[in-house]
Amino acid sequence: MGYRVYAIIIAGFFTLFAAFAVRYSYGLLLPDMLSSLAISKTEAGVIYSSYFLTYTLFSPVLGLLVDRTDARFILTVSVALLSMGAYLMSLPTTVLQASLFFALAGIGHSGCWAPVVTVVMRWVSEKRRGIALSVVDLGSAVSIAFWSIMIPLIIVPHGWRSIWVILGISGFVAAGMNFFMVRSHPPLEGGGGALIGANKVPVRAAYAGILHDRRFYLIGFSYLLISFSILIPLTFLTAYATQELTVSYKSAAGLIAVIGVAGSIGKLILGHISDRVGRVKVMMLCGVLTAAGGLGLVYAHELTWLILFTTVFGVGYGTIWPVYAASARDLFSKENAGSIVGMWTIFHGLGSVIAPVLAGWTIDATGTYHWAFILAAASSVISMLLLFPVSKGKKSV
Repeated sequence: MGYRVYAIIIAGFFTLFAAFAVRYSYGLLLPDMLSSLAISKTEAGVIYSSYFLTYTLFSPVLGLLVDRTDARFILTVSVALLSMGAYLMSLPTTVLQASLFFALAGIGHSGCWAPVVTVVMRWVSEKRRGIALSVVDLGSAVSIAFWSIMIPLIIVPHGWRSIWVILGISGFVAAGMNFFMVRSHPPLEGGGGALIGANKVPVRAAYAGILHDRRFYLIGFSYLLISFSILIPLTFLTAYATQELTVSYKSAAGLIAVIGVAGSIGKLILGHISDRVGRVKVMMLCGVLTAAGGLGLVYAHELTWLILFTTVFGVGYGTIWPVYAASARDLFSKENAGSIVGMWTIFHGLGSVIAPVLAGWTIDATGTYHWAFILAAASSVISMLLLFPVSKGKKSV
């Protein structure tokens, strides 16, 4: 791989680093924001929902545009919008203001996944695509770990508003990296400039081809179900461990760190394996791992077993995102890869929106977390089963 490929991978890593810093730092800052803004937890949820709403709505649009316009421009502007939204989050005094500012950040984040993976897939050969996307996606895990350490150190002397300023400034640095380091297409063979917007397919024809391919729906609904499955433990694991299993808060919070570390390992190892055995097989393995980990949490009553099953779950969780993304280019026309990843994000968004509400209702109705985790495991199994009919043969045209 040449210099430009490494530059694109580095820019992609820091794009996801910036995007997930904004996405997940909200929860770390929320306790101070609640008292400072004098808002309820419901109002805090409205602010967070505004982020995911715009993220889900704009992802297919950005995925479509990256197949037809300059990806460097899209990435630079998207990360800049994300950063502007984060910076503005240091200013609100009302729920409406915070919702509008975070919605702007969500629009920016919608251009920080499909465009990133599409550009990486264009520049990296098929045999290295899985590991390349896994390295890029490490930016999200590293970001979560880094800011979970740094924010407690900064927030005490400087306050939560300063954190948003820092997140915004760091995001603008990532936007600059995209402008200077990313190129939309590899050069034409035999010389020539970048292949910007080459082989464009009319929008109507592109969507007609995608929407008439049953594999798009099979993988899309599999993506919805695995997203649903994953968010339940990520939302309720700490509460389950402390409230139902009486594990200390420090140990319970450490389980989330275990998921992050195991996920990073999974990205690198299984991402590389997917280059050799195929994406669909690894996607199905992820379904097995998340199902086994989720179901194991129901029967794990000691910390050692919790760590074991959390590790199993984490390996599956970490591998899923880059492998699903890589399958778009493997199974479908390369000209439509960005559009497909963008539209699959709608499925991901729906699963992520439904999961905490339905799981929370299940916990309230039954008085135990067990059925919520069983629901998550069942969702993973169905997600895996949907992948059986997916063709491993020729790409769509």
